[in-house]
Amino acid sequence: MPDSKDRPDLRRIAHLDMDAFYASVELLRYPQLQGLPVVIGGARRSADEHLSQRYGGNALADIPVADFPRLRDYIGRGVITTATYAARQFGIGSAMGLMKAAAQCPDAVLLPVDFAEYRKYSRLFKAEILALTPRMEDRGIDEVYIDLSDLAGVHDDGGRELAVRLQTNIFAATGLTCSVGVAPNKLLAKMASELDKPRGISILTAADLETRIWPLPCQKIHGIGPKMSAKLAGLGLHSIADLAAQSPAWLMQRFGATHGLWLYDAAHGRDERPLQTATEPVSISRETTFARDLHPVQDKAELRAIFTRLCAQVATDLQRKGYVGRTIGIKVRYDNFKSVTRDHTGEDYTADAATLRATARHCLRRIPLDRRLRLLGVRVSSLCKIDTRPQASSPLGRTLPLFEDL
Repeated sequence: MPDSKDRPDLRRIAHLDMDAFYASVELLRYPQLQGLPVVIGGARRSADEHLSQRYGGNALADIPVADFPRLRDYIGRGVITTATYAARQFGIGSAMGLMKAAAQCPDAVLLPVDFAEYRKYSRLFKAEILALTPRMEDRGIDEVYIDLSDLAGVHDDGGRELAVRLQTNIFAATGLTCSVGVAPNKLLAKMASELDKPRGISILTAADLETRIWPLPCQKIHGIGPKMSAKLAGLGLHSIADLAAQSPAWLMQRFGATHGLWLYDAAHGRDERPLQTATEPVSISRETTFARDLHPVQDKAELRAIFTRLCAQVATDLQRKGYVGRTIGIKVRYDNFKSVTRDHTGEDYTADAATLRATARHCLRRIPLDRRLRLLGVRVSSLCKIDTRPQASSPLGRTLPLFEDL
C-alpha cells in the first residue's frame, strides 16, 4: 500500500471527542443522576462538604437525588465548565455564569469540578487509542486527532470499523462514550465528529463535501467564531456553500490575503496540517476570577497576595515541566468585562518566581488601574526546555521577595 505521507488523497484522519466528558465522569460516580439536568462548575462548596460528610461511609450511588445541591441555591461568580445533555436542553452551556444558568434551570443539580478524576479518565481513554496506533495528536483532556491512514482495512470502509472499535474499547475501559469523525483531514474530521453527537460515527470523503458540509452554517468551521460569523452574515454568507461560492480574490479583498485564502480553502474542505504527535506548549499561565470585584487601592493587600501567588504558581509549573521562557505578560479583566493584556520579552530565559513577578509587575504598571478588577492572570511564553536554553543571567530558584505595591 502506498504511504499516506506520499499520497495525501489516502489520508484518513479521525477526530475523537468524548461526550460531555466531565459530566459523564460524574455520572459514573452518581448514576442516580442519569437523565437529569446536571451542571459542573465552580469550586467545592459547603453544600458539597455537607453531602460528603453525611454520606461519606455509604456508596455514592445510594445518595438520594433530593439531597444534591441545586443550581437555584448557588450564589457567586462561578461559571459552568460543562453540563449534561439534559441540562443543555434549557440553553445552558460551557462558560455561562452559574447565576445566569440558575434563572434558566433552577432545579439542575450542581456538582463541583474534580480535575484529578477527569485527568484519570483522560489517561485511560487515550491509552486505548495508543494501543491501536501511536499516531495521535493530543488536543486536550477530552479530544484527540488520530491518523488511521496506514491501518489495515481503513480504506475498505473509510474507517468506520476502526471507529467502532475505538468506541467499543473506550467504553469497555472507562464506561464513557465518545463521538468519532473520520475524514481526509483534521478540519473535516472535527466537523464530522460533531454531526451526530452523542455516540456518533460520521465518515466523510471528498465526495460528501457538497451534500453534508456545504449546507452547514459558516460557524461550523473550526476557526470561525461568532464575530466572524456575523461579519460573513453581513455580506450575505450564511452557509458554507455561500462561502465556497466566492472567489479567492473576493474573500482576500475583504478579509486580507492570508485569512481570505484560508476561508476559501476551509469552505472547500482543504487542510494540509499534519498531526502533531509530540507537541510543545506555547505558553504556561495561571489566572483567577475573584469572588468579588477588587479595587486596586482599597483591596491592594489582597490583590498583592493574589498576584504574588500567581507568579509563584507559574514559576512552579515551568520548573516542574522543565521549561523556561522569555516573554512574561499579565491579563486583567475589569468589572465591565473588558480585558487588557500586556507583555514584555526580555533577553534571558527564566523560570524564576522573583524575575517573573518583577517583569509582570512592570507590565501591570502599563495598564490603567482606574476601576475594579474581576480577573488577574500571569503568563509566560517564548518557551524552551531548560537544558536547551541559552546562557541566562537569571537563576531558576531564588526566593520570591514581597513587594510594596502593584
